[in-house]
Amino acid sequence: MDFKNKFYYMLAPLEDMTDSCFRTICHRYGADLTMTELIRFESLAKNNKSSWDRLKLYDDTPTQVQLIGTRDIFLKKFLSMFSSEKGFVGFNLNLGCPAPNIVSNGAGSAMIKRISKTKKLVDIIKNKGYDVSIKMRLGLNQFEKDNKVYLNLINSVDADFFVVHARHAKQSYGEKADWKVFSECVATGKNIIANGDIKTREDVEKIKSFGCKGIMIGRAAIINPLIFAELKGMTLPPAAQVQKEYEQLIKERDPPFRYRKNIFKHQEKTVEFKEG
Repeated sequence: MDFKNKFYYMLAPLEDMTDSCFRTICHRYGADLTMTELIRFESLAKNNKSSWDRLKLYDDTPTQVQLIGTRDIFLKKFLSMFSSEKGFVGFNLNLGCPAPNIVSNGAGSAMIKRISKTKKLVDIIKNKGYDVSIKMRLGLNQFEKDNKVYLNLINSVDADFFVVHARHAKQSYGEKADWKVFSECVATGKNIIANGDIKTREDVEKIKSFGCKGIMIGRAAIINPLIFAELKGMTLPPAAQVQKEYEQLIKERDPPFRYRKNIFKHQEKTVEFKEG
């Protein structure tokens, strides 16, 4: 990725939301990079069909596969089974999921302070020749945020870029994201992508002023799939046209996970999404 010359607009991975059809629509209308829904690499290593179905890419939409897990033996096994498809541009490790069943197993946001383990997983992926990024929160709780465990991780791990969701894992989406952390994350010299409460062109300009290399949008994109086009100042197509394109994609792909018939169904609604 050309972080020196380009500011990136990315679609966040959202469980039960960002399937291949939705990712394609977002890419057509402004998203430079998308990510699959969270997939457990242990399940992939055990050849779980549902997990492999989530991994399937259908076109050249630039996509990173988001993985979650802790045991390197399963990551190695999965990578030995994996072959890339068109559209695949690397892996993303989830260090942000706040779900109790994930955290209790030492994964998701519990991994932010497990630097040695994270480094090992990143190295395993990079040694296979794949790009790898990290999506993370500011810690498991306020204590970890205050002790800046997120900076320790960013400084210590050799990922290609870090998506920083500016909340800790105990915070709800009703609590405002702490954008002040972006400047200190950028000061590490690593490629930082900002995530959390980014909705307007003014927000994007503010994020650029911190020195971030891009933004990642999740909930706002589910509510409005054309948000990337809006933020880039692109000419917006009629919603009916986008809906028709989306229906055609579903018809062509018959995706195993069909989460919605109307791509705009979440507009003007308050919805709780599962985002790391």
